[in-house]
Amino acid sequence: MSDEYWMGKALELAHKAEAAGEVPVGAVIVKDEELIAEGWNHPITSHDATSHAEIMAMRAAGEKLNNYRLINTVMYVTLEPCAMCVGAMIHARISKVIYGASEPRTGALGGAFNLLEANQHNHIFEVESGVLADESKALLQNFFQRRRSP
Repeated sequence: MSDEYWMGKALELAHKAEAAGEVPVGAVIVKDEELIAEGWNHPITSHDATSHAEIMAMRAAGEKLNNYRLINTVMYVTLEPCAMCVGAMIHARISKVIYGASEPRTGALGGAFNLLEANQHNHIFEVESGVLADESKALLQNFFQRRRSP
């Protein structure tokens, strides 16, 4: 399956977050062309600042694989991950991260800064950006525009 297919799945999950009043971000984790986990933002409804889409997907993948190390997996996420999520991806040994929209304020894979440039890490993953970026960006912009409207 194509990167666009998997990012489309992540976008579907972002819509779930949006429907719950959360920032619309979704993530899926794929191993050997099979969906093994999914997640979407819900820190507001869960009262948990760590409930980002990426973290939720990694938790589900760890449960499914019975291992916190997610070796040979690819994460597709609609928005460039933050420092917390990138740190968790490093520890989980994710092989590749593909994201949609860039995040110039808090993105930790090149948007605001690149956490992978620190040479102290014992694991680095591949990064690809811009897959369905316009759709991901539009979803976020429309969400925040509606929240700011009277």
